[in-house]
Amino acid sequence: MSKIALRMISLAAAMALSATAFAQEVGTAAEAQSLVKKAIAHYKATGKDKACADFAAAGAYQVKDLYVFVQQLDGAMICHGKNPALNGKNLSGLKDSDGTAFVAQMVEVVKSKGTGWVDYKWVNAGTKKIEPKSSYVEKSDGETFIGAGIYKP
Repeated sequence: MSKIALRMISLAAAMALSATAFAQEVGTAAEAQSLVKKAIAHYKATGKDKACADFAAAGAYQVKDLYVFVQQLDGAMICHGKNPALNGKNLSGLKDSDGTAFVAQMVEVVKSKGTGWVDYKWVNAGTKKIEPKSSYVEKSDGETFIGAGIYKP
């Protein structure tokens, strides 16, 4: 086998390993749902302040590229696991780059079904690019819901 062929095989193998490593860092739909359910239990058990502090800390509520966010049914962000600058802001009118009012859709899903998925575009913290995303949202207690999203290929 020629040196060029060996280099091509070596490069292909390295690319495959990189893709595998990256794939392991991307959360799945099942992991997002599980994370939300875990976060709801924690929120109910510890209260807003402790839960929000835990959601913002690296660890149990930030898994791979998944993170938790907590919102009120009026669209106000209670706490965002990756972007605390959003905390306390009413995002009910927020639209993605395609004009999708995704926060309003999340509120509607939670009010009408209790749980569900909402598709929109959002900046991926890892790539810093706007990418298709789908968030699983579930009603917590009172006037709140908790969500976590996955980036779609």
